[in-house]
Amino acid sequence: MNLHRMLAKRGEEGRPIRIGVIGAGKFATMFLAQARHTPGMHVMAIADLEAARGRTALASAGWPANAAEASSFSEALKTGATHITEDVDALIAADGMELVVDATGNPPAGIAHALACIEQGCHIVMVNVEADALAGPLLAQRAEAAGIVYSLAYGDQPALIAEQVDWARASGFEVVAAGKGTKYLPGYHHVTPDDVWAHYGIDAAHAEAHGLNAQMFNSFLDGTKSAIEMTAVANATGLTPAPEGLGFPACGVSELAAQLRPASEGGLLHHKGQVEVVSCLEPDGGDVAGDLRWGVYVVFEAPGDYAVTSFQEYGIRTDPSGRYAAMYKPFHLIGLELGISVASAALRGEATGAPDGFRGDAVATAKSDMKFGDTLDGEGGYTVYGTLMPAAASLAADGLPIGLAHGVTLKRDIAQDEKIRWSDVDIDLTAQAVTIRREMEAAFAPPAAEAK
Repeated sequence: MNLHRMLAKRGEEGRPIRIGVIGAGKFATMFLAQARHTPGMHVMAIADLEAARGRTALASAGWPANAAEASSFSEALKTGATHITEDVDALIAADGMELVVDATGNPPAGIAHALACIEQGCHIVMVNVEADALAGPLLAQRAEAAGIVYSLAYGDQPALIAEQVDWARASGFEVVAAGKGTKYLPGYHHVTPDDVWAHYGIDAAHAEAHGLNAQMFNSFLDGTKSAIEMTAVANATGLTPAPEGLGFPACGVSELAAQLRPASEGGLLHHKGQVEVVSCLEPDGGDVAGDLRWGVYVVFEAPGDYAVTSFQEYGIRTDPSGRYAAMYKPFHLIGLELGISVASAALRGEATGAPDGFRGDAVATAKSDMKFGDTLDGEGGYTVYGTLMPAAASLAADGLPIGLAHGVTLKRDIAQDEKIRWSDVDIDLTAQAVTIRREMEAAFAPPAAEAK
């Protein structure tokens, strides 16, 4: 409850949090829009493959024209200005750099950036949930050993879900389910960037004119982003996926407690302590009343009769038994809220969610029949979508993580909706992201019995 006070103190003392941002896309721009109004924060540098994008991001975020005038890291440190660069390694190693935000969305790059931060002693806020889903448990473990914070990004749904889970448990409740809302129908798994805009009601010409990324938007629609984000939530909270993965039930906020309770008690859950994503669409495509498309939720259980009575007295919506209740946040503000992670990591030494086990995995699954020699194009593309699996089941099935399903070629024919295996692709086993992933699997492999 005192982050703002702590930030103000750092600002008054002339030692703001020195922040480096990697990747100058939408999430980073939203953070920049708020950082310039937040005491105690200094965005010392921005790195992007194209330096011009860093300047564009600052301008879009409303920064004055001279905000990026620092010609070097040392000048930025002295003057409080921002240095724009294409050299990520130099940004991470810059004198005075305290915390780095990875907002690239590229899994191999995110792993490399996290490892460099660990080596340099910089806290890292991982907006790059794709990298976290791929190897987060090992990265977080290494960061802790190095005495730095590795954190999920507040404002993004996984960190907000982790916060709600922590709130429920710290209040003495057992968490029955947690997750988010999205727009989902079964056929969306096979949508490609060519037809994604029709599902959003956006004209394709408008999307092109405004620089909207069809592959990124498609990742949200085809279920891949949900699989990746629920992998991150499972690995950070101890909640686990159902054996069949995400069910995407159509569910409004008034029905969360009734639907997201065990099937043995009239609900839809496979087990207590499950991650699940609810859809804002009915199976026939109609709108769900009171949908949670943009929000997050937690369902929890009263530990005794007194809590059941209190639920009734204070008007919280419950299931018919009165034992299960739900709390939800209807919206998330993406990068506009990222400063909470930055302040928490730098000032409290605490993550806003971090993986501590390997419980879920997002596995590449074929969007259509494919042939020997075809090349996979990764998240949100034409060839594969991500499927959430229990980690033990993924390992037993030799599942290829979606974060590595880009630029690799098939060694056999694959049928539509078939999960792709490591052995099905020609992949560089010496690549850093591959070796780190394999090391993570070995270090955090769950018991084989959990695959059943």
